[in-house]
Amino acid sequence: MLVREASFTFEVGESGYLIGFTEHDDYPDEMPYGWHCGPAGKSSAIVLTATDTGPVRIALQVHDSPPAPETDPAWDPAEELSLQTTTSPVQLSTLEAGDILDAWPADQPPLHITAAPDSGAWVRLRLHCHTDNREPGLGDRGERHLLQLWPAPQSPPQHPPLTEAHQDDRADYARHAAMPVEDYTTTYPYEVLG
Repeated sequence: MLVREASFTFEVGESGYLIGFTEHDDYPDEMPYGWHCGPAGKSSAIVLTATDTGPVRIALQVHDSPPAPETDPAWDPAEELSLQTTTSPVQLSTLEAGDILDAWPADQPPLHITAAPDSGAWVRLRLHCHTDNREPGLGDRGERHLLQLWPAPQSPPQHPPLTEAHQDDRADYARHAAMPVEDYTTTYPYEVLG
């Protein structure tokens, strides 16, 4: 049964957004290319959007048991993963160029979920996505997401199969993330007068 819902539109950055139960201060180690979402640690998920720097309409629902999946064919196939909860409310952050920004609207009260006593502090996240214009790009793509959370023991994620191109994209991201940061310091000679 639906316990609570929050719906709003927010502006995403070029790399999607993070949702979970911890504050975010770093990009995830792995990007879920080929899927809409993937883990970003035990307590958070990264959601990739078709919208690059534009609005996304989001509906977050907290349920006390598994809700029925959406059957409308306008939604992409649902994806699911388990998140470990804390006492914190749901956190939402956008991934900007080199920065992670809090995106929870100030006019929305915090959204809390309590894990079932026998779940080991885990909840399940189901993501439904719809985009009017599926080609990635800037501005309004008519993108909306339905995220459903409910108490459930940890279980394996559910995603569509990956293509070879998506596996290559993931390998490229991992290779670039592992490269050392270049040193951009420069030494300038100076003359002391006087």
